[in-house]
Amino acid sequence: MSAGSEGGGATAVRTPPFGTGQRIRTRAIWAVSLFTAAIPPAVVGLGISTATDDQVNVALPLALLFWALGFLFALWAAVPTLRHWDGLPAQTRWLGALPLLSVSLFLSLALLVPLLR
Repeated sequence: MSAGSEGGGATAVRTPPFGTGQRIRTRAIWAVSLFTAAIPPAVVGLGISTATDDQVNVALPLALLFWALGFLFALWAAVPTLRHWDGLPAQTRWLGALPLLSVSLFLSLALLVPLLR
């Protein structure tokens, strides 16, 4: 046995399977697009709910649907990004991780703001 074979040596960086970077980029772009698509219905739904006593409000469920789909795409992009982190270029790493990081930051702020009041 050689001295480097007992776990003390550096591990080789494996390249991700072909097309992984493209799939990560596509999923991350869809996540950001769906998060952005959730903003107008959320604003309209909030305006309807505060200005009127109307109980039928389709805008807020639509905003929640867009946000939930964006969250699923963000998870779908983050899992292969984290799995192949060392083999991906830096731009693809951050593009795959940022949608989920922004969701976690948003949820953290949403939990902290009521506590700070």
